[in-house]
Amino acid sequence: MLAEKTDTQQDQDSTPQIALRKPESQDGARLHKLISECKPLDENSTYCNLLQCTHFADTCVAAEMDGDLVGFISGYIPPKQQNTLFVWQVAVHEKARGQGLAKRMLAELIGRDECANVQFIETTITPDNEASWGMFRSFAYARRMPTEQFILFDSRLHFSGEHKDEHLLRIGPFNRDDA
Repeated sequence: MLAEKTDTQQDQDSTPQIALRKPESQDGARLHKLISECKPLDENSTYCNLLQCTHFADTCVAAEMDGDLVGFISGYIPPKQQNTLFVWQVAVHEKARGQGLAKRMLAELIGRDECANVQFIETTITPDNEASWGMFRSFAYARRMPTEQFILFDSRLHFSGEHKDEHLLRIGPFNRDDA
């Protein structure tokens, strides 16, 4: 005889699990597709995405649900700032939103051995990208990390007026044990 599951058990069983991992070369084309589905993110070439998934795999994180790539953070440690993780892009597919996935991926990154010396997180965000501002500020606030911001790339000076200003958000300093 089979036991029937309660509604709560059924809900838990039907909630897809999201696995976080380092990306692999086979993720390059999948990443390109994910970025194209996460407007307003800037699309890069598939080749660039392949490099993110190989050369920068240690500072990127892929999120997979039911075999689909549903989240990705691309980042790197700038050669002249070995204590900084620069987050290039954060993508979360609409079917994985509302679960705190972006913050989980960011926590996964700064917890890696490759980020043992990281004391700052930096990223650039356009002034109107409320979702990104909210996610990064919430991440910092929950961990009591200080933040500061300023214009890094000016619309007129750096983008010939074709793109909005990019503000640098700097989180830290922080102790990895506190992150």
